Amino acid sequence: QVQLVESGGGLVQAGGSLRLSCAASGRIFSINNMGWYRQAPGKERELVARITSDGSTNCADSVKDRFTISRDNAKNTVYLQMNSLKPEDTAVYYCNARISALPGWSSVYWGQGTQVTVSS
Repeated sequence: QVQLVESGGGLVQAGGSLRLSCAASGRIFSINNMGWYRQAPGKERELVARITSDGSTNCADSVKDRFTISRDNAKNTVYLQMNSLKPEDTAVYYCNARISALPGWSSVYWGQGTQVTVSS
């Protein structure tokens, strides 16, 4: 049973920073790409940032100058460092990863989400 558990969300003032963590646990042979998505009330879930197994990264245009995605393969963990937060960043943030429990067999997993609220 593979699980992704996010942490680090909370309430922060505009201009502040938060660091989200997502730890994968369970039957894991390898982890391919990992990413962060977010969903604000009344809006579609959107990709925030992603990182491949070799460390290549991409961020959405709305956050690329402020957010940084990274990973610690030894800890099966992906991070999202969020700086200069804006009220429009308020959303539930979800961790996503493609994980192989066995060689040649992978599935996409989602975390339960962590709330980020940015006050003006």
